[in-house]
Amino acid sequence: MNAESGTRGTGLLEGAARFESAPGLLARMLAPGFGKVLDQIDRGLAQGSITGHLPDGTTRLLGGRAPGFDAVIHLHSWRALVRLATNGSVGWYQAWEAGEWDSPDLIKVFAVFGQNAQSLGSAGRAKSLWRLALKQAHWLNRNTKAGSERNIQAHYDLGNDFYAAWLGETMTYSSALFERPDMGLDAAQRAKIAALLDRTGIGEGQSLLEIGCGWGTLALAAAERGARVDAISLSDEQLAFARQQAGEQVQFLKQDYRDTSGQFDAVASCEMVEALGREYWPTFMDCVARNLKPGGKAAIQYISMRDETFDAYAASADFIQAYIFPGGLLIRTSEFRRLAEERGLQWRDQADLGLDYAETLKAWRENFDRAAQRGSLPHGFDERFQRLWRFYLQYCEGGFRSGSIDVHQVTLVKQ
Repeated sequence: MNAESGTRGTGLLEGAARFESAPGLLARMLAPGFGKVLDQIDRGLAQGSITGHLPDGTTRLLGGRAPGFDAVIHLHSWRALVRLATNGSVGWYQAWEAGEWDSPDLIKVFAVFGQNAQSLGSAGRAKSLWRLALKQAHWLNRNTKAGSERNIQAHYDLGNDFYAAWLGETMTYSSALFERPDMGLDAAQRAKIAALLDRTGIGEGQSLLEIGCGWGTLALAAAERGARVDAISLSDEQLAFARQQAGEQVQFLKQDYRDTSGQFDAVASCEMVEALGREYWPTFMDCVARNLKPGGKAAIQYISMRDETFDAYAASADFIQAYIFPGGLLIRTSEFRRLAEERGLQWRDQADLGLDYAETLKAWRENFDRAAQRGSLPHGFDERFQRLWRFYLQYCEGGFRSGSIDVHQVTLVKQ
């Protein structure tokens, strides 16, 4: 969406409407008693604790049996527990937005839930009819060719001016690589790009396909190394920005990865695969294998969900899928690796960078807050949208700090 008068960001909020359900009489009848919900969370907290200040004026400590993240929650309405017990993280966000709970540190709340995701079991996940409803709503966002373009535009076409307000000068919307503790965000983003390009071995006169090129920073860096680059995206906003900077060695193309066909010395893809959905993981690996020359290398950066919690995660839809990235699904590394190796792509040199992503998200949030305080966010993003975005950034940071989700770089070599 280009900058214009009126409310912006409504596409995400309106698209999430099908995931919403009010905690009405039926939910109250089917949800377990409030005390039982608290008991279940208490039993599931193997590490860390939650100090809950409850609506009846009492305080209860949940967990606290082993070191971990220690969170504080002020529960203003029992309705929040109904939402959590029935609709999982989607309901938990809806309760927060409605003012039914808050916390002095949201990141610790998300981190303690993430740290204990396996032992909590169903305590923080949608159940029964609500789980099926969320799954059905997520299915409507599946990444067919038309669906992919719609989903990408809903998130990435919020406007280049919006993302420029908080991403940093590199306009890079993926985890940075903090090689030193004193590294700033922009330097760490350049280090990440250099690390990915180093994995490909790309150099003078060689060719690179970038799948999901964002605002073009990696493609331009590859061109500086002397490479010829085809960089593809489905986002009109990103492509318009990237083309303004492109030289003769880079082609920025509006193209679905399923339609690419060529022979390249290298392939790069940075945090694009999370947008595919599980049914299209094989198709993505087909694309990499089809477009790589024999002996060529692909550098992939991707976000994963822990193997032991992936099935429960994939059986429903969470807050991120409902409100932020329609059609998305984090990667199960073991399955992703198997698909690569079945196509003759050797999996090499995996690096795990979860805490780097936590620091990246912290920097983005601080940039976002400064922009909001200065009034330098583009016109049209109302308070509801700004609160949603802060919640999203903190939700993700808590996940990476807890280790429940991780980010990786890996090299795939075509045999």
